[in-house]
Amino acid sequence: MSLVSLSFVLLAFRLGKVWLVGIICANVILMNIFVVKGMYLFGLAATGGNVLYASIFLATDLLCEHYGKKEAMRAVRIGFFVSIFFLIMSQFILRFIPADYDFAQGAMKTLFTLTPRIVLGSMAAYLVSQHLDVWLFNKIKEKTQGRMLWLRNNGSTFVSQLVDSAIFTVIAFAGVYPLLELIVFTYIIKIIVAVLDTPFMYFSKMIKR
Repeated sequence: MSLVSLSFVLLAFRLGKVWLVGIICANVILMNIFVVKGMYLFGLAATGGNVLYASIFLATDLLCEHYGKKEAMRAVRIGFFVSIFFLIMSQFILRFIPADYDFAQGAMKTLFTLTPRIVLGSMAAYLVSQHLDVWLFNKIKEKTQGRMLWLRNNGSTFVSQLVDSAIFTVIAFAGVYPLLELIVFTYIIKIIVAVLDTPFMYFSKMIKR
């Protein structure tokens, strides 16, 4: 799933900047849906949104590398706007009285009924970690004078993903689940995807239009 997700991000990059912004928005919506599915990956607790969320970091890093910090920041804010729109519209849909032939209302309520702490944690973590990732990526690029692509790609993502996991877990689950365990487990999954995306960054240099 990680390789497929990262491949689509790279394909979007090949098609152009607008496509990259589009796949960021698509991932933001999908991760808000799939985050409710809990599962185990290599014995670690995870959600269906972890892999999709991690691939957003590849998209913003590609924007930073090839189009600049301003465009990456703009994409992050567009993604946040789309997420808010999706969340609000989903609540309107739930409040319509279902027809007698409807079969989806129960499942949709399960998926889209908002838990305030989870929504707040998700939105706060997204804004802080994505802006931090873009800032760190560009700072490392400046300090290394454009060398060591692997360092700015992984360094910015490793730090920002840790911040993301900590913010979301503390806001959403403090007093409910053991925080340290959740933070470590979700961070490990995100780091695995971050390492996998490094060759995609180098390949982007070869396929840029």
